[in-house]
Amino acid sequence: MSNLKVFRVRGGQATEIAGSSMALERQLQTLVEDNMEAMLGIRFLASEYATGRHRGRIDSLGLDENGTPVIVEYKRSRDQNVTNQALSYLSWLHDHHHEFASLVKEKLGTEAAEMIDWSNPRLVCVAGDFTHHDTVAIEMIGRRIDLVSYRVFDDVLTLQLVASVAGSASPARGKSPTTARVAGAASPKSVQQYLDESPQALQDLYADLDDILLSHEDVQKETQLHYIAYRRIKNVATVRVQPRNRMLVVNLKLDPDAVELEEGFSRDVRGLGCLGIKDGVEVRIRSREDLARAGDLIRQSVEAG
Repeated sequence: MSNLKVFRVRGGQATEIAGSSMALERQLQTLVEDNMEAMLGIRFLASEYATGRHRGRIDSLGLDENGTPVIVEYKRSRDQNVTNQALSYLSWLHDHHHEFASLVKEKLGTEAAEMIDWSNPRLVCVAGDFTHHDTVAIEMIGRRIDLVSYRVFDDVLTLQLVASVAGSASPARGKSPTTARVAGAASPKSVQQYLDESPQALQDLYADLDDILLSHEDVQKETQLHYIAYRRIKNVATVRVQPRNRMLVVNLKLDPDAVELEEGFSRDVRGLGCLGIKDGVEVRIRSREDLARAGDLIRQSVEAG
């Protein structure tokens, strides 16, 4: 974050505002926990969560917008141990699915608990800065890790995704223990299966959309069960594939009241409980012409993220 410059402009004169770290690590943790969904796209579950025989307390536990369990650890300045500390708690998470699911049920309800995705738990490390060695190390670890740096400029807090590794999802996408015990429950078809079964023209259309989304700096792609997520710190777009209708359904993180909606092409999905981004704008793409029409909306969503 040392290359970020912030200036206050008054009367045509620019004065640089010096950036700083927070005075206390607990201040940082409290601020993020109180605003976790707005800042990180993660629903807050618990603070300083005791791990028993694993000998420690997890700074924050959460569930992200894709239903993935998240461990968040904080350091007010630069500290190479923050990643190692977060990794040490991952073993607790793997051993305590039922305990975590019970916490989700208590805080967010039964539906959220039943939709937990255990295939690739996520670690988020928030610190004042990271070293080059930190960013290289997470590439070798093979876990899903985000390094997020912060800086304070007067009453402005900035967050920057310094590095992100998708990790390796387990072959079976896990549900909560309750769901897993339902006898004879059919496994839902995945978005990748829908894509593989799509006509070549729809696969080619998705490839063009994929290229557009990934052409934006720092956008990461993560395939979930029902949709493909594109994100920075938070999701900026989610894509579902509908072979039967020969279209792509793209949900964007946009304010529907600020967008001119077009019948049959874009709609307000607030309160509809759809898959992917839930409280934004849905765009239906059936052709390259539709993709071109959606270009500006996609750009706005990515920039807002």
